[in-house]
This record gives sequence, structure tokens and C-alpha cells, in this order.
Amino acid sequence: MNYTVAELTEQIRQMFIENYWLQDVTVRGEISNMKRASSGHWYFTLKDDKAQLRGAMWRSSVSLQQYVPENGAQVEAHGYIDLYAPRGEYQLIADFIHPIGIGDLYARFEQLKARLEAEDLFDADRKRPLPAFPTRIGVVTSREAAAFQDVQNVLRRRFPLAEVILSPTAVQGEAAPGQIVAALDRLNQYGKVDVILLIRGGGSIEDLWAFNDEAVARAVAASPIPIISGVGHETDFTIVDFVSDLRAPTPSAAAELATPNIDDLRYSVASAQANLTAILQAQVNGLRDDLDNAQRAMRHLSPVRQIASQRQRIDDWNTRLERVQKVRLITLRERLTSRTAALEAASPQAILARGYAIVTYSASGERVRHAADAQPGEAITVQLHDGDLNARIEDKDTHEHYRRTLF
Repeated sequence: MNYTVAELTEQIRQMFIENYWLQDVTVRGEISNMKRASSGHWYFTLKDDKAQLRGAMWRSSVSLQQYVPENGAQVEAHGYIDLYAPRGEYQLIADFIHPIGIGDLYARFEQLKARLEAEDLFDADRKRPLPAFPTRIGVVTSREAAAFQDVQNVLRRRFPLAEVILSPTAVQGEAAPGQIVAALDRLNQYGKVDVILLIRGGGSIEDLWAFNDEAVARAVAASPIPIISGVGHETDFTIVDFVSDLRAPTPSAAAELATPNIDDLRYSVASAQANLTAILQAQVNGLRDDLDNAQRAMRHLSPVRQIASQRQRIDDWNTRLERVQKVRLITLRERLTSRTAALEAASPQAILARGYAIVTYSASGERVRHAADAQPGEAITVQLHDGDLNARIEDKDTHEHYRRTLF
């Protein structure tokens, strides 16, 4: 027969459907790789020490479940076998799951976890602080792992300044624990890395079992360099998650937790620069205002201003003094004129000009003050305003009859 892949797959699917006992089966095994999709469906793996079977439970059946299985739980799952054509995988479509105990791997996980926790290896006080700006980042994983590529992409995008140093190791299988310990030791011996990322992509509990190894856990706890674990998916937990300094839900998240975002740093620097500029500008403006106030105060208190004010005051005083002097001079001039006029009016010449005369004894020049003093026949001088007259005193009573030559 000649079939296409789809035709052959559909033939096989019909074989499952037509086999009635595969349409009503109960399977016992250990839950592994349990995932709860956002759609409400469950996806899981049932396994024992010889085989494993993929399973799914649709949301309609999930809504009826009172028991929610976890990884490592021993359960019985009832349902039917179907074939998922896109992947060519047969799977159990479960309609009911109930617990029957805890699986061996899960029991070993819990025992080791309890023992290490009793030794305080999970204590938050022993966790080492992570560097804020790592310059070298050590990565412990497989060179070919997709997780390593994811981490490099994240680091190139977020913080390209950091140098990435790979310490390669197997991340699953029997040889993986010893290689992981050796890879951690190499980085610690090198000593020039700031933080170590211990990473691996998702998988079943068996795939991740190397990270539940006691030797690996103790190597992580003893590392002098801080370690971020990023193993599996968000729902996966391993022992190294508890002993590492920080647990990331995925390898990419580990890279993000190890580094700052360079875009955020640029924004912070730009914001700080803007704030600093604003602060400096405010200080400059404040100092400029202080300077202007000081200059105004200095101009107000400056000797130059006082001197100018005094000069103006002196000018005012000079103007007032000149005005007072002019008034005084005018007053004095008027007084002088008045007195001069008075003196002129009272002067002998003025008196003589008005018809008066001054009589003096011709011999002595003394004034004749009293008529009784003048003797008849005595020579006198009569001073008029325009000249002198010489005369002689006659008899005062009979001068009309007195005839004699005067001189």
C-alpha cells in the first residue's frame, strides 16, 4: 500500500479507536512534566522505570477534578488512548486521575531537600549579593544548548558591555553531575567572573535530575562567586534552585536577573543629567539673584553713591548760598545806596547846596558856633557850596551904621 503520512497516521488512529479495550484503560505511573495550559487543559507524562506515556486531560474533565497532581506523584489515570496526528504521538486522554502514592524520584528529591535544608544551605543569610554591573558573566551549560543561545541573545540586548565566558558541561545523563561540578570549579579557579549562570532548558524530571544531585548542590553552595540558577521552565524546581543565590524561572530570565537593562540605564542617566542640569540651573539662578541683590545693596551703600548724593547736596547748598548771597548783596547794596543817599543828603556840601553856609573864624578856622562868641570886627570865613566868602563881623545891633573897611 502507498500512503501519505497523514493517511497512514489516520489508519493507525483508527486502530486505536477500534480497539475497544484501549478506549477504557486505567494506567498507573508517576506524574512527570506536569503543565497547566492557559486554556485550562492539563498535559503530563506518566512513567515508570521502563517506559513513559504522554497524557492530556481536557478542561471539561479538569473542572470535575478535586485532586491536582504534582510532579513525582504516583497516580492512576483513567481514559482512552488516542493519536495526536501533528506529532505522530499516541497519548492517554484522561478523564479522571487519583493519587496512589509518591514516586521514587520525587521521594529522593524530598529526602535530599530536607537534609540540605537542615544544614542551613537554603538559608537566606548565606546568599551572596549579586553585582549591580557585572563585567564578566560565567555560564555553565551545554555549548549546543538552545538555552545558551537564548542567554546570549538576552545579554546582547540588555547589557552588551558584559563579557560572556562559557564553562561547557553536559546537562543531563549520568556523567552530567560530575561535569557540572567541574565546570563550576573552572570558573571559580579562574576567578575573574562576577556572577555564574547555571542553566538548562525544560524537560522531564529525569532530564533535569542532574540538578538534583547532592554533589552539584554542594558545589553551588560552596561557590565563592554568586550563582543564579535557571533550570527548566517556571513550574520546574530542582535542588540547585534552593541552594543558589537566586532562582530564575527560565534561562532567559536568569540572564535578565543578572544584568541591568542598558536602555533603563540610558534613561536613568538621561534623567539624572536632566535633574542635575535643573538643579545646577536653579543654583545658578539663585546665585545670580543673590548677586543682583548684592549689587543693588552695594549700589545703595556704595561710597560713590553717597559721594554723588553729597555732591548734589553741596550743589544744592551752593545754589542756596548763592541765592542767599545775592539776596544779601542786594539788601546790602540797597542799604548802602540808601545810606549813601542819606550821607550825601546830610553832607555839608549838600547842606550848603540847599543855601546853608559854614562860618569859621578866619584866623583859627574854628567854626563859629554861637553868635555871642563872635566879636565885632573879627574876620570870619563864610563857606558856601561853590566857594568861600571873607567877611568881618560888624556890630550886631548897629551894623547898618558901621562903615569901615573889612580887610
